[in-house]
Amino acid sequence: MLPAPPVLLITDRTQARAPLAEVAASAFAGGLRWLSVREKDLSEAEQMALVAQMKAQATRFQARVLLHGTPALALAAEADGVHLAAGTDAGSARALLGAKALIGQSVHTLAEAAAVDPALVDYVVAGPAFETASKPGYGPALGEAGLAALVGACRVPLLALGGIDRATIAPCRRAGVAGVAVMGGIMRAPDPRAEAEALVAAWGLVGDRGPAARRGKAPRH
Repeated sequence: MLPAPPVLLITDRTQARAPLAEVAASAFAGGLRWLSVREKDLSEAEQMALVAQMKAQATRFQARVLLHGTPALALAAEADGVHLAAGTDAGSARALLGAKALIGQSVHTLAEAAAVDPALVDYVVAGPAFETASKPGYGPALGEAGLAALVGACRVPLLALGGIDRATIAPCRRAGVAGVAVMGGIMRAPDPRAEAEALVAAWGLVGDRGPAARRGKAPRH
């Protein structure tokens, strides 16, 4: 199963109000159990060091730390998995990282969503779900209807990314998503712990919307 609650924090140090290790510690204390390091402009050595810092914060919360990048770098960094760009060969990633690794992939179209193999990929991320300050200009927002269409096409759990806050979690759940991914909402928050707590509470308040939210084969761990 995906980490619970299914709220994925994606890092962006350019938006963070504090060092990433501090933001991660606050987010974990607020209830998040899943983080992916997305700092692709750093050197491989710097990314590996950052993964190590995140894992040090994650250990006492039994949280999982992934890397947005190559499977080889995720393996070298001893990350708990990898998040792949759209179109990346997930088969090679699974072969390298093994059955226990958490492997995700970005999707942007119905065709990409439908092509994801549940034997290789544990979850996908689609966005922008709503208007977002983190990545303006990345195309029109999907909205509830767009998310629902992607959920219907996809055989693995789908997470919504972009403009995720307490108000937009409800339409995400109505669309049938299995979780949400957040970046700027926590990175820019004056109190990342409080923001994490609020997102977790909002997800729980909306409740389970049924089998559409659990679409796809269960991951292997």
